[in-house]
Amino acid sequence: MCVSRDEGSKPVEHAECHILHIDMDAFFVSVELLDHPHLRGVPVVVGSPSGRSVVLSASYEARRYGVRSAMPMAIAMRQCPTAVILPPHQRRYAEVSREVMNIFRAVTPEVEQLSVDEAFLDVAGSLRRLGGPREIGEQVRAEIQATLGITASVGAATTKFVAKIASTRAKPDGLLLIPGDQTVAYLHTLPVSALWGVGAKTQEVLARIGIHTVQDVAHTPVTTLRRLLGASGEHVHHLSWGRDPRRVVVSRQEKSIGAEETFSHDIDDSETLRRELLRLAHRTATRLRASGYRAGGVALKLRYADFSTLTRSRKLDEPVDSANALYGAATALLAALGERPQAVRLIGLRAESLEPAGDGSTQLTIDRRDDNWRIAERALDDVNRKFGDAGVVPAGLLRPKPRDGVDGVKGTPAGLPVRRPAAGTGGHPSGPSGTPRDRDARRRPEPLA
Repeated sequence: MCVSRDEGSKPVEHAECHILHIDMDAFFVSVELLDHPHLRGVPVVVGSPSGRSVVLSASYEARRYGVRSAMPMAIAMRQCPTAVILPPHQRRYAEVSREVMNIFRAVTPEVEQLSVDEAFLDVAGSLRRLGGPREIGEQVRAEIQATLGITASVGAATTKFVAKIASTRAKPDGLLLIPGDQTVAYLHTLPVSALWGVGAKTQEVLARIGIHTVQDVAHTPVTTLRRLLGASGEHVHHLSWGRDPRRVVVSRQEKSIGAEETFSHDIDDSETLRRELLRLAHRTATRLRASGYRAGGVALKLRYADFSTLTRSRKLDEPVDSANALYGAATALLAALGERPQAVRLIGLRAESLEPAGDGSTQLTIDRRDDNWRIAERALDDVNRKFGDAGVVPAGLLRPKPRDGVDGVKGTPAGLPVRRPAAGTGGHPSGPSGTPRDRDARRRPEPLA
């Protein structure tokens, strides 16, 4: 627990730096090492070793070999062939994330969670009670280490933008405070890539006229930046001088909930795509109901063999939380595309325009079949919460047993791809031993009535 200070003590140092950005270090790997302590000190990568999956997290030992998050796993394994590959366990990460956020909220109610492993905190209201920003940051880091056994890096500054830069440069397991009167001088020592919104393409554009550092941006006329970068030119100029008026926003309502899947090989069969959409619709609807939301819109995402990506969306007549409704809308979007120019590498479905579900009662509809689907899906939620995610599935997702010599993958009918989890989707659920469940090697699930 953070320790209260004597409110009658000397004035708080650097009170203007009350914005903290706290980021866990190699979070997924750190959580895995809690369950595999014998792997500490060796290169560890979280992800699937097969198919076309990507690195979800890499230990700092693996990063010395150039392994980075979102890198294709095949490249990561070539660069660090001795790395230990661990499958992801998203539920475990979510549990630890909740504990981390509880520690943050014990310091201040002003917490803006950005993801499972990072958040902004505004500690202005906690300074007299807990001390200066540096003291608070160190107390939080110590509490996370002592309670959860993982490490965090903290950035403290006058704005969110600069606090984020500070935490990045404090990694791993460090704290960096950038005083208000030193902010501009510090920023001007950094490369232009440190600015939010400046990616590789923008760097190329700026480099053509000799802009390579944040200081270069700061001393470039805004009119020139607007001409080069459009509307974002002025935004980048403001950041180069440390100007960021955004406040910490406590309640960030989730804007969308979805799931996507990367196939082990490119797919041009519409039936396979529709089947995968059904699976994604059920995963998304389950998350909607668990989060207490309904969706007012649905989006379809396709990534083709050449990595070009297409998205289409549509509004729904009424907010929904059933897979049947999401699936119907998504397949209509797929059909509306007509003939596809290439085979599909990835398919995704997202529920958008979310709104609270209220008391959780079902939506009223003229079509009684919709109500039947909602009742059935909520029953499926109850069963799977009790017996595990592979206990009951819709009949449309059952796979027939393969004939001998037809398919080398158990439980996968000829012509259907072996699915690999996409980054960030959590992959297969994990069994008690911590290894992924092989759904096809389990007892054949009962169809949903």
